[in-house]
Amino acid sequence: MRPGPACGARGAEPETWGNTTVTGPAYARDMTAAPSAPSAPSAPAPDGLGTAGALGELTGFRVGVTAHRRATDFIAALQRRGAQVVHAPALMISPVAEDTRVVEDTRTMLAHRPGIVVVTTAYGLRRWFEAADAAGLGEDLRDAFRAARVIARGAKARGQVLSLELEDAEVSEDERTSSVVDRLLADGVAGARVAVQLHGLTDELQLERLVAAGAQVDTVSPYRWLSADDGERLPALVREVCERRLDVLTFTAAPAVDSLFSTAQELGRYEDLVAALRTDVTAAAVGPVCAGPLLEAGVEPLVPERFRLGALVRAVCTHAVEECTLVVATRHGTLRLMSTGAALEDRFVPLSDAQVAVLRALAAHPGAVVSRGLLLSAVPGLETEHALEMVISRLRRVLPAPLVATVIKRGYRLDP
Repeated sequence: MRPGPACGARGAEPETWGNTTVTGPAYARDMTAAPSAPSAPSAPAPDGLGTAGALGELTGFRVGVTAHRRATDFIAALQRRGAQVVHAPALMISPVAEDTRVVEDTRTMLAHRPGIVVVTTAYGLRRWFEAADAAGLGEDLRDAFRAARVIARGAKARGQVLSLELEDAEVSEDERTSSVVDRLLADGVAGARVAVQLHGLTDELQLERLVAAGAQVDTVSPYRWLSADDGERLPALVREVCERRLDVLTFTAAPAVDSLFSTAQELGRYEDLVAALRTDVTAAAVGPVCAGPLLEAGVEPLVPERFRLGALVRAVCTHAVEECTLVVATRHGTLRLMSTGAALEDRFVPLSDAQVAVLRALAAHPGAVVSRGLLLSAVPGLETEHALEMVISRLRRVLPAPLVATVIKRGYRLDP
C-alpha cells in the first residue's frame, strides 16, 4: 500500500448545487451554474496540453481554475485527464480598444529614445506592437527597439521579440524581473534611459531600484488587469477552499492571487482560506512570479520546473497521483482512492464524501478491523452507528467488488 494525504478532505454530505448532486464524470462549470455535460475527447491543445485516457490522472479530483485568459485551453486539458473543474476567473485583461494608455506611454518612450528596453511578457509585447501599429507608431517603435539594448524576462518574451523580426534579446536566468534588474545594476545604469514594459501588475520595487541607481525610467502598460468576477463566483470559490472541497487551486497570474485574498478578507475568511491552502488544498502557480503572493502568505505552492501552462497541468497530475491517491492491492485488483471516488483497476466509481472518508479509513488499515467508533470519527457530521451502517450499505452497493467486510460486534475491514 502506498498511502497519500487526503487532499481536499470533506464532510459527510455529498456536494449539492441547486437540485444537482455532483458525483458524476468530469465537467467544467461556473460557480453559479448547473453542471454541463461531460466534454467529448478533443484534439491535442497547444503548449503540451494534450489528451489522456478514459481514466485519466485527475479522475476523482476537483481542481479550481482562477485564470481568465486561455482558461478554455487550460480547463479542457484538465478535463481530458478526468478532473472536475471549478472555474471562477479572478481577473481579466482590459480590452485593447478600451486601453489608450499604451499609446500615450509609447509616445513618451519614443520621445525619450531609451538605451535599454526591458520586455517582461510575450503577450504584453505583442499587444504593445499591435496598439502601436494601429496608432501609426509601429515603425518608430521597431526603430527604437533596434537602437536599444533589449532584455527579456523569459524565453517566451524573447521568442516574441524574434517573431517581430527584431534583433535577439538577452534573457534573465530565472524569468524574474528582479533578475533583469540585477543584471542592469551590475552593468551600471547611472544616467541611462530605461523603458520597462509592465505586465499588468507594476513591480514598484524593481522600478525604485533602477531609479535609485541613477536610471531614468519610462514604463509602458500594454494591458491592465480588471475584475472578472460577477460578485458571486469568487466568494463561492473562497468557500469551496475553506471547506476543503477542492484538491488543487491553480493560479496563472500573481494579481489573481491578490484578488482572491482580497475577496476572502472582505468575507472575513482570509485566515480560513490561508489555513486551507497551507494544509488540505494544494495551491499551484504557473511560475515564481505568480507564486510570490502565496509565499508571502506562508503558502508553499506547487510550481512546475518550466513556467508554462502545459507544465502546470503535468505538475498537477503528478501531484494528484503521487501525493493524493491512496493505493491498496486487493484480491480483486488495485484499488485507488481519490477525493471524489474510487477506482478498482480501470473502473472509476463516484462516491459521496462520507463514503470516501469511510473507505479511506478502512484502506489505511487493509485487512485489519476498524472499529465503528474510529469510522464515526473519520466522518465529520456522522454521529450514529445507524448512519454509519447506511453509508457502508450504500458503499457496498456501488463498489464493483465485495471489498468491505463486517466483523460482528467489532467493526469493519477492507478485505484485500
